[in-house]
Amino acid sequence: MHETMDMADDPEYEEEEPSFSDSDDFVDDIEDDELLSDILREKPLEADGIDSVVVVDNVPQVGPERLEKLKNVIHKIFSKFGKITNEFYPEADGLTKGYIFLEYLAPTQAQEAVKNADGYKLDKQHTFRVNVFTDFDKYMNINDEWETPEKQDFKDFGNMRHWIEDPDCRDHFSVIYESGERTAIFANDAKEAITVEERARWTETYVRWSPKGTYLATFHQRGIALWGGEKFKQIQRFSHQGVSLIDFSPCERYVVTFSPLMDTKEDPQAIIIWDILTGQKKRGFHCESSAHWPIFKWSHDGKFFARMTQDTLSIYETPSMGLLDKKSLKISGIKDFSWSPGDNIIAFWVPEDKDIPARVTLMQLPSRQEIRVRNLFNVVDCKLHWQRNGDYLCVKVDRTPKGTQGVVTNFEIFRMREKQVPVDVVEMKEGIIAFAWEPNGSKFAVLHGESPRINSSFYHVKNNGKIELIKSFDKQQANSIFWSPQGQFLVLAGLRSMNGALAFVDTSDCTLMNIAEHYMASDVEWDPTGRYVVTSVSWWSHKVDNAYWLWTFQGRLLQKNNKDRFCQLLWRPRPATLLGSEEIKVIKKDLKKYSKIFEQKDRLSQSKASKELVDKRRAMMEEYRSYREAAAQTLLDQKELRLELRGGVDTDELDSNVEDWEEETIEFFINEEIIPLGDL
Repeated sequence: MHETMDMADDPEYEEEEPSFSDSDDFVDDIEDDELLSDILREKPLEADGIDSVVVVDNVPQVGPERLEKLKNVIHKIFSKFGKITNEFYPEADGLTKGYIFLEYLAPTQAQEAVKNADGYKLDKQHTFRVNVFTDFDKYMNINDEWETPEKQDFKDFGNMRHWIEDPDCRDHFSVIYESGERTAIFANDAKEAITVEERARWTETYVRWSPKGTYLATFHQRGIALWGGEKFKQIQRFSHQGVSLIDFSPCERYVVTFSPLMDTKEDPQAIIIWDILTGQKKRGFHCESSAHWPIFKWSHDGKFFARMTQDTLSIYETPSMGLLDKKSLKISGIKDFSWSPGDNIIAFWVPEDKDIPARVTLMQLPSRQEIRVRNLFNVVDCKLHWQRNGDYLCVKVDRTPKGTQGVVTNFEIFRMREKQVPVDVVEMKEGIIAFAWEPNGSKFAVLHGESPRINSSFYHVKNNGKIELIKSFDKQQANSIFWSPQGQFLVLAGLRSMNGALAFVDTSDCTLMNIAEHYMASDVEWDPTGRYVVTSVSWWSHKVDNAYWLWTFQGRLLQKNNKDRFCQLLWRPRPATLLGSEEIKVIKKDLKKYSKIFEQKDRLSQSKASKELVDKRRAMMEEYRSYREAAAQTLLDQKELRLELRGGVDTDELDSNVEDWEEETIEFFINEEIIPLGDL
């Protein structure tokens, strides 16, 4: 060590430094990307982060004392779409400027915020407008010269309600058979259904009609497809992997899809609400279970939809898809709710809690005003049954009166159209199997008792505040009630385990029009007009005797249609009539005038089969004549060629002119043999 230090201190000793310069002929062929790839990968770009920033306009202008509250509200709304890494609230003169900047972790999250939060209604004065920050550059660089936009081709899907214009008033129905391999649409006819459209593997599971019959929904692994028009073209499709359930809004503006495969904590996609016209996703929701589908229930006009969670009823409004008044209803212990089919009224019930009785509440929306509350005691369970027009609400209340062990059922009938909503009570001492309102009237039917002694009873809600028992039938083989959509007529059916027993009833005088049976029937479906009813045995529930039978409303069997592995039949709904009540009364009054026309059409339809056969034969004869004339013309055109080939001999005339023939007899001697008689 000492020797080394002495060498360094020696002034004569100079260490020669190595040269790091390149030679004159050196060529540098290594690029920076290869040499410094790991470092350059982290080099910030000029536009980094800009496409992850959104600008939110129409934000409330607040002072420092309310700024923190505003930030909490904004963060709650916009954190649904992704993680917010930065936020900036510009201020001037002690107030925020009314717009803010939010930076997300990824550009995709910013796009999701723009898609779902643009147009979000915070309150009556503030509706958000949301844009990606990079949009400002795009809008600033717009050319001042007008450029004619590119013309978009018009997609003509045809008449979306063409089936209603059928002069013979044939209703459509869909049929799935061959265990789901084939799907067909038929036009109903008393003689034989007419095929409208038929396709293989049109759907992977089942189909659904929209509430007004405009769309047919088919299910696929990747999502839902909607079909419509005269040729059933694809109108729209919605990508939702593994979709298994759907529901339409009553106005057909929105469709709700459910998939058990798609949900994530950051991006709720178990339930998605879509805009049918644009195909855009309006909002996604989490869902733990689909056991009680539909999760969301719609108001009659499609303006509101609601869902129930533990101790909470959440009501959303369209088109913003946000909570009504930005908050849910806290209802401790809520068990069930249901919308009125005729008004924006929600009915819900809450069970007893210690000394607080159970109660049924009717709430007007959007005001949230409670228009009627009914307290109930010793309640075990409640079921809500609305009449189709919303004129009545029946609450089926199962209770255990004090001092008894059995369960007694009461029907609490709410008269919705009368002042203060009076309530009538009908007590039933037997177990209830089924209950159903007459769709357009004030009667209801009940199946009660236990097998084999099941009774059916028919009641009438009168205007004088009384409920009258019209009639009862004893020992009925029935477990289901199916009213005609037009009322008056119904079918009492014993489905599945009751071997398909059917009773056709006219409730105007409570007469049994017919008693029949469709062995092992699993479903009963009325057509929208109430003229026909179908009973069917589905392959999904029973593997043999799969078929659907067509009946008149009086119970007369018209057709037996056996389909290989028949699965499902659904009638196509009709939209509400445009006729008013007075116009309908006039038509009913003058019905005899139209009956002659209908009878004439019925007679023509009876001879329709023979007429079709005659028309078919006539068409075949016409086809033969056309072919014969064409063949004769070809023969004439080729005559000169034949004469040339046959040396001028007109072979066409050899077999003609028989009357000019001359007969000549020619004899030929062939052989002579002489036989002596003596040899015999």
